[in-house]
Amino acid sequence: MTTTPTNDSYDVLIVGYGPIGRMLALQLGSRGHRVLVTERQKAVYFLPRAVHLDDEISRVLQSVGMPPTALPDAVGPYDDFYEWRAADKGTLMRLDWRGRGPSGWNVSNFFNQPQLERELDARVRNLPTVDIALGWKAIDRAEHEEGVDVELEDADGGHRMVRASYVIGADGANSVVRDWIGAQETDLGYFHDWLVVDLIMKNDAITFDPPAWQLCDPERPTTLVPGGPGRRRFEFMRLPDELLEDLNNEETTWRLLEPWGIGPDDADLERHVVYRFQAKWADIWQRDRIFIAGDAAHLMPPFAGQGMCSGIRDAVNLAWKLDLVLTGRVSDRALADYSAERLEHVRHFIAASMALGEVVCITDPIAARARDEKMKADLAAGVETPPRPLPRLGSGLHREDAGGGLLSIQGLVDAGDGAVLFDDAIGSGGVLILAEAAGDLDAARREELQTLGFRTATVGAHAREGVVADVDGTYAEWFDSLGAVAVLVRPDFYVYGIATAADEVGGLVDGFLEHVGAKSTA
Repeated sequence: MTTTPTNDSYDVLIVGYGPIGRMLALQLGSRGHRVLVTERQKAVYFLPRAVHLDDEISRVLQSVGMPPTALPDAVGPYDDFYEWRAADKGTLMRLDWRGRGPSGWNVSNFFNQPQLERELDARVRNLPTVDIALGWKAIDRAEHEEGVDVELEDADGGHRMVRASYVIGADGANSVVRDWIGAQETDLGYFHDWLVVDLIMKNDAITFDPPAWQLCDPERPTTLVPGGPGRRRFEFMRLPDELLEDLNNEETTWRLLEPWGIGPDDADLERHVVYRFQAKWADIWQRDRIFIAGDAAHLMPPFAGQGMCSGIRDAVNLAWKLDLVLTGRVSDRALADYSAERLEHVRHFIAASMALGEVVCITDPIAARARDEKMKADLAAGVETPPRPLPRLGSGLHREDAGGGLLSIQGLVDAGDGAVLFDDAIGSGGVLILAEAAGDLDAARREELQTLGFRTATVGAHAREGVVADVDGTYAEWFDSLGAVAVLVRPDFYVYGIATAADEVGGLVDGFLEHVGAKSTA
């Protein structure tokens, strides 16, 4: 590890060393690729930003040796409702964030981002093929058929040129890499300024029921959620006639916390800063060998807790495809649909986040009263709240069948040593999951999949040689819902496609190999 680039040539240059840049570096470096990560700041930013991750991102962390259960100082599982309440504290809406989600982990987890990033950073720094260049910014590039030459500049004005086969911009909302690919932005005109306050709690007697909720008070819309173990996050919306400089100071922060029974004796003020919540996305996320991910590609309000989660999805989607292309196992056409897949997917989360924000951000008393009356009536009548978004990927590297493009599941299985999560029993990465009715995959196709790093696993009622037991019927129910006897799952946990009968399994595998341009089948 270095703080300056040591080589002139890399497989991948990642611009930006936030959580998305770290996940990309970890995913690619752990697969043996030569990676340079540049970060314009000399020191890593270790203050909270995101505070929520879902079960899908927990599975991603599991795949890199960081399951939430191994991060007790960073991640706290959440197992309660997430409520919207009126000014009188009456409940308006109740989102059910209890229990485990389809990815095998808690639907909701609140975490401390700096602690999580430290864990990611430690793992990245242990990878011999990854260099981290702090204090270096990417200022220009020259694109060639075989790679991209990128000019870097350090804080003292020093310059260096490096070549990378591929460049990924994980450089945030003001991304320079986004400009390089000529992306235009669709801006939905959603602008709200909020004072974000992070507290390290000292008074254990202060509790909140439920722990996470939104106060839809037109006099001061407020968010109050956990901020990870031992921490709290408050967010206070700027009112229409309020000056930013009046809102963003320590005196105002403690005044706003006072009605919640929190003062300097109860908590340490870790941070207070005003953020502008926005909703926008870049229209393209790739041009030739240059990509963008995370906030460089999309921004959304925080009300669904999906901003960083969506960026992690970008990273995992891109990393497995780049791995196969860089190792020459598939053609570069495997990368062609990154923009289409991820953009369509993230727009669903932006829409969901905006819809929730439109509920809480009302400051007109008359409009708020009408909202409260309708929502309380709906709640009393048993009107269901919108389900948590689990959207399908946009068109791309998956079939247009009952499962293609949908998030796969992770249930409990038993290979003979007791019940564990599927990935812990089988391993993470791409996998062809077979029901017993599907029979076995022929040796030639099995070898083709193994060449791409995919495994084959049969799930049945009882554990025996070559079969893992479906402990609680999760996989039987999933197969039944899809009308499938086999499901081919990509390394990012999204389904490529299904086979509905045993004689279709071979075709499913052949279709995937052809779709990615596998070298042995091209």
